[in-house]
Amino acid sequence: MLTDRSQRWRDRRARFIPAATVIRPCDYAVDVIDCERQARPFVEAHHYAGSFPASRLSVGLFDQTVRRPLLVGVATFSTPMNNQVVPAHTGLPSPEGVELGRLVLLDSVAGNGETYFLSRAVRLLRREKPAVLSVVSYADPVERRDGAGRLVKPGHVGRVYQAMSATYRGRARARTLHVMPDGQVFSGRATSKIQNREQGYAYAVDQLVAAGAVRPDRKDDLRAWYAGLLATGFLRRRRHPGNHVYAFSLTQAARLAARALPSLPYPVDGFQFGEAA
Repeated sequence: MLTDRSQRWRDRRARFIPAATVIRPCDYAVDVIDCERQARPFVEAHHYAGSFPASRLSVGLFDQTVRRPLLVGVATFSTPMNNQVVPAHTGLPSPEGVELGRLVLLDSVAGNGETYFLSRAVRLLRREKPAVLSVVSYADPVERRDGAGRLVKPGHVGRVYQAMSATYRGRARARTLHVMPDGQVFSGRATSKIQNREQGYAYAVDQLVAAGAVRPDRKDDLRAWYAGLLATGFLRRRRHPGNHVYAFSLTQAARLAARALPSLPYPVDGFQFGEAA
């Protein structure tokens, strides 16, 4: 199905522009950028999750029509949270693959900006990280709303990845999410840190407090405190059917390694517009 609008981001909210607009390559530049000084602030300011993954390489899209080139998009290739992600979806050892952790374009970028930008970002990935042979990306089909019912993020099926001929691997495992009042998902890893007082648990507690939870006392049972957030509805349980999974083989060796893995028909249900990851 052809799309009539493309999704963009600004200030952590989804925006939409006509897909009929066409990017002018001469107006833009694509280059590797500094992960901490450039990519992280941009992604945290504009992506709905407000977070930045463990980046191995970040690439920026720059608008050159202004006096000083302006960063209007970021693609971040990151280390998956689970070491089995790359082998499971590419057939390669974990170090030879990355995840497309973030793809964020502002609403000033024309309708076909995702494919233009991502194709060039992948070329830079191959140049800068020649040991990386494959990319895994996810499309979340479930929309997110805040406690007031306002849409934070539409669901999508990965139209951008389909347009770039990525291989569809099916769905990741279904799971139950814990959703904060602002519509953001509180990660399962952060939950585990709190419940077991693992290293980094204090930062995870601070995230919930910043979202409006009452700070626990030092001697409080954190398992009971977290269970209370679920019981009162501060954290909302939501069943998730699993993200759509796509894989990009960047070399002949990667294509050979992926032959034994399933290649399924593209999903067509859910969000029908252009998207960003």
